[in-house]
Amino acid sequence: MSQVNIWKRLLALLFTLRSISVHDCNFKMSFVKVEEKSDFSYHNLPYGIFSTPDNPRHRIGVAIGDQILDLSVIKHLFNGPALGHHQDVFEQPTLNAFMALGYDVWREARKCLQMLLAADESTLRDDVSLRSRAFVQQSSAMMHLPAEIGDYTDFYSSRDHATNVGIMFRGKENALMPNWLRLPVGYHGRASSVVVSRTPIRRPRGQMRPDAAQPPIFGPSKQLDIELEMAFFVGKGNKLGEPIPVEKAHEHIFGMVLMNDWSARDIQAWEYVPLGPFLGKNFGTTISPWVVPMEALMPFVEPNPLQDPAPLPYLHHDEPYMFNINLFVTVKGEGMREAATICKSNFKVIVRAAVTEWGLVCVRGRSFLPCNSDAALCLSLLPSCKPDTTAINKNSIIHYLIFTA
Repeated sequence: MSQVNIWKRLLALLFTLRSISVHDCNFKMSFVKVEEKSDFSYHNLPYGIFSTPDNPRHRIGVAIGDQILDLSVIKHLFNGPALGHHQDVFEQPTLNAFMALGYDVWREARKCLQMLLAADESTLRDDVSLRSRAFVQQSSAMMHLPAEIGDYTDFYSSRDHATNVGIMFRGKENALMPNWLRLPVGYHGRASSVVVSRTPIRRPRGQMRPDAAQPPIFGPSKQLDIELEMAFFVGKGNKLGEPIPVEKAHEHIFGMVLMNDWSARDIQAWEYVPLGPFLGKNFGTTISPWVVPMEALMPFVEPNPLQDPAPLPYLHHDEPYMFNINLFVTVKGEGMREAATICKSNFKVIVRAAVTEWGLVCVRGRSFLPCNSDAALCLSLLPSCKPDTTAINKNSIIHYLIFTA
């Protein structure tokens, strides 16, 4: 079997990422049938980009139950004061234009969607013709990247992760660098190989040095790793040179996806000094297709973690922006009847909230233009992985990332 086919099979079997679950005890608030165990309740309503065999045009949809609501079909129903003059954003092939409209528009769109989908609202419920055109079965749709992504920034945000990776590359004595306790440590990544879930990833080849006593060699990576991450899309942009203060950062964060920043640890270990990851991380980054809006996650917000030492004033904020989200990775290999859970974690293990990292990126006025809605910030976490797993490396990592849009 060819290397490509082996890797396609590994990808299909190894990494199944589900959209963030936002369950609610009341599943009868919409006229759309939603199974109790569905990830797509009336209170979730994530955005995505989809197409269908009979209509290959990429368009914006919202998931509810096992259905997708095609927003291009019902765009005329978004007639509030903020969205009324911008209905055409729902005709776009990505979420970029919609996300660039900002916080007030996002909130109005969500309120409008919940009103239209409510069990006691007749506008969509009783219009049989409109409903037949507006709803699509998820099983018949193909999902695409939710946004045109041009940039992202990857952060360490978990002490465990930063320590473990430090041990991997520098040994226990130099595992955690002193700057990690003082500021969000990160690097700017590449976005050209960010792909949506189910896209095959080719095992990378590169230069590595498995034996320090021997010269380096070139070949396929033997230490391919996964990183279960959380990613934020950032919407409304700023002008070059104009900073976004940390207390305003939440107004720019649109929503969250799951992410896997595939990593070739043997290539990375040899090449990363002094400028950081390069070929060991540039061959593929997978994100889930559904973007859960931050408004859907606010019921799960918790106080920000205490930082010791305390952050400098420009990184300090008081508003809670930490979320109680359970995370896990399962593997179902050949011959396995059921999937096995190989790691569990929670979003709360990160040390700094997303707005802190966003504040750091924008403190010097880095430009995130609405027309280029696509940069990202990434923070790292560490799951509790079973040490006996042979499907992946046991040093697997969780990250959390922010895409600007």
